[in-house]
Amino acid sequence: MQDNYHREINYLRVSVTDRCNLRCFYCLPPHGVQSIPHEEVLRLEEMTRLVQAAALVGVKKVRLTGGEPLVRKGLTAFVEALAAVPEIDDLAMTTNGILLAERAKELKAAGLKRVNVSLDSLRPEKYARITRGGDLAKVWAGIETALALEMHPVKLNTVLLKGLNDDEIVDLAGLSRQFPLHIRFIELMPVGTCKPWAADYFLSAGQARETIEQNLGALHEVRKLAGSGPARYYRLPGAPGTIGFIPAVSDHFCDRCNRLRLTASGGLRSCLYDEREVDVKSALRRGAPLEELARLVARAIALKPGRHHMGEAGEGGGQKAMSRIGG
Repeated sequence: MQDNYHREINYLRVSVTDRCNLRCFYCLPPHGVQSIPHEEVLRLEEMTRLVQAAALVGVKKVRLTGGEPLVRKGLTAFVEALAAVPEIDDLAMTTNGILLAERAKELKAAGLKRVNVSLDSLRPEKYARITRGGDLAKVWAGIETALALEMHPVKLNTVLLKGLNDDEIVDLAGLSRQFPLHIRFIELMPVGTCKPWAADYFLSAGQARETIEQNLGALHEVRKLAGSGPARYYRLPGAPGTIGFIPAVSDHFCDRCNRLRLTASGGLRSCLYDEREVDVKSALRRGAPLEELARLVARAIALKPGRHHMGEAGEGGGQKAMSRIGG
């Protein structure tokens, strides 16, 4: 289904929980945020029905997010239920990777096709500092497991943080030479906890690319990569993996945005930075038929703005914590 700006909307990100087993400093305050009460969180069966309804209006790709999706009980059965929806041809997950090594095999067997793993540092002490306690060894074990299971393409998401991990850009990019990994450098977005100070840590994707080319050589654009989304991908000569850039702030990709977001509490949001949400939980809990739910999805698509105004003077979005929207 097309929105009012003739973009084909075929991608739904489903936040299965607002809870997380890490406290990344740009995402959550040290002690986290108040969790959504259990009864307010959508049941996985309700999320399945919403995906079935979204498929009726053209959604073909679903990504599971959080919080951290792997802390949600019943996730494997949920993946199996989504994989059984005939119209869904791409089922992926974004995870911090802490629990991935122990869960990846069962999730792949259930129908999960691929994973994106958040990785902001290759240095154990720095990784623990950014995540407030995360164990880099567990994350790397998860990445190795995903590669062994051939959950390709395995993507690594690195948030660019000036003065914190900008000295690791070359090392992170170099992983694409060693492994069939796809490293994505993402600009820090002023959302939730980091909104007041995001500008202090901001490093553009263009600056990251310049650093890589100065140290590793010219990057050559890759035209096609499964589930490429908003990133533009490049390859170093002879590398099995790629390097991607997501300039969400400096050079937004709104003109080709194809996604909706379902929050764990049952709000359907058409833009990360737009505070408007369509309430689907009420309809789900009174047993609305799929056709009615599909009309609510269509309403959310109609609300999709032409572009976000992230980082601009006077803008008012980005107040809600990323863990509650779905990262």
